[in-house]
Amino acid sequence: MASLLSSVGIATALILGVWWIRHFRNPLSSSNPPVTAANDSPPPVPHPLSQKLEAALPQRVLLLHRDGEQFRESINAYFSGQARDVVQAAIVQPRTADEVATAVHIIKEEYDHRQQQQQQQSRSCSETEDVLFAVRGGGQSPVASSASAHGGVLIDLTHLREVTVAEDRESVTIGAGCRWIDVLDVLDPMGLGVVGGRSNVVGVAGFTLGGGISFYTPQYGLACSNVFSYDVVLASGEIVTATATSHPDLWRALKGGANNFGIVTRFTMRCFPCTPLWAGFIWAPGFEITKALRALHDSVQRVDPHRNAGQVDLFAAGAITCYTYVQSLRLRVIAQHLTYTKPPEQPKKWPVFWQQSGFSRLWRFGSTPCVRTASSAIKEMLHTGFIGQRNSFGTTTIHNDLATMLAVREVFDEAMGAMRRMKGVYFNLVMQPLLPSWTAKGDPNMLGIHESTDTPLIIVSLSFTWASSQDDAYVGSVTRGIIEKIDAVANAKGTGHPYRFLNYCEKWQRPLEGYGEENLRLLRRVAGEYDPDGLFQRGCIGGFKLHPEATSTDGKALA
Repeated sequence: MASLLSSVGIATALILGVWWIRHFRNPLSSSNPPVTAANDSPPPVPHPLSQKLEAALPQRVLLLHRDGEQFRESINAYFSGQARDVVQAAIVQPRTADEVATAVHIIKEEYDHRQQQQQQQSRSCSETEDVLFAVRGGGQSPVASSASAHGGVLIDLTHLREVTVAEDRESVTIGAGCRWIDVLDVLDPMGLGVVGGRSNVVGVAGFTLGGGISFYTPQYGLACSNVFSYDVVLASGEIVTATATSHPDLWRALKGGANNFGIVTRFTMRCFPCTPLWAGFIWAPGFEITKALRALHDSVQRVDPHRNAGQVDLFAAGAITCYTYVQSLRLRVIAQHLTYTKPPEQPKKWPVFWQQSGFSRLWRFGSTPCVRTASSAIKEMLHTGFIGQRNSFGTTTIHNDLATMLAVREVFDEAMGAMRRMKGVYFNLVMQPLLPSWTAKGDPNMLGIHESTDTPLIIVSLSFTWASSQDDAYVGSVTRGIIEKIDAVANAKGTGHPYRFLNYCEKWQRPLEGYGEENLRLLRRVAGEYDPDGLFQRGCIGGFKLHPEATSTDGKALA
């Protein structure tokens, strides 16, 4: 028994690291494990933009052959090993929005030149493998090309780290290079909260532009629906501030539209009075997974206003269930995270909502929920053991149907058998709720969820961590196969949904199409208005593009 508990304790640490790093965080610290393979490879051919950028932005441009240590530090800020494998020709690290605009203006000139050459040679953009530039806020995506440009220019927003609370304490202005811990370190002592990330080093920019699910989403909606204004550098190099009254279409398009319109340099977000919250993990053995999924299903029904005449507990954040197979220990473990966004009446006991849930009856070998500050809650997610390793994920969406949830688990279990041959691999299945009543709160967004359904949804996410680059293609194919099989099961039951949470998507997925035709048309119209030449569609690699002929996040033309 002692040996088993010791193994379980190790597994617990692994689960925390794998799941929370994979789904809710980015690397930041230079103390992360150093990268050797990619960073020590020969630098790419000097980019034609490097000299122009250096002349216009002195001391802001890093080159591998000249600025080795700083260059490697920037590359090591990526979460995944695949992203760290990508060597940029130059890294620009602007300190102001004006410097971002200068870089974009220079890049746009090169983009226009290339477009002219392609027209003269009767070549389409998709026929060239040239990569012009990428933009990185936090760098959490494991997709290698989501925020990196092999042989091209990386605009690294690391130094845009402003956190300024308005005098009326109703908004906070946040630089696009911030992580959420930067924000909460300012807000917590002031007794303020924000609809932000659930782990301390998740980047503000990608999280917010993709939607952003928070502990406070049941009360206030998604992160994107709580942004008063965006400061945006457009393809022309012009800097605009998009609000509900100034550039309103751009303001709305940025609420889920990702990086299709320009580079956001700062966000002004709603903030609110905030008390300490109750949060933490429950760790249970894998054989409790059916009970855990039943508890998740039932808890979602209890917060569904359509089932409860609008009388729901908005302080109960969505429960998040992670089911993980730790290959090296041959163990299946459940990491269940629960949050209640105000202290319970009896601080040493669970809040009544969670006391009455099935989670309180799980057989568990450890738990951490307690009353703590928001910054303490997100710091619990910190675990650096898997930063820099190879990672992959994918996602789909189902309705809150217990039979479908159990079928998803069966699909996952079946697939794990085929992957056990790999070394250093961890398999993760995560389910968490997203209710239409939540996404309808705050400002209008582009996700189209509450327009398409009035029943609760479950976001199903997969994540894998493994050791060898030789397994990259295999893991990718297995991930896609699992997602497609889950979709087939859900569609057969009539419990599937087209929405895909953008921040959890793999490169082959098309989340913008799940927003609905009307929203997709609006996004395309806004992109055409603010970026008529398609710089961010064709010149900027990464993200999920809008134009049919633009490139996807893997750099290949979309059909």
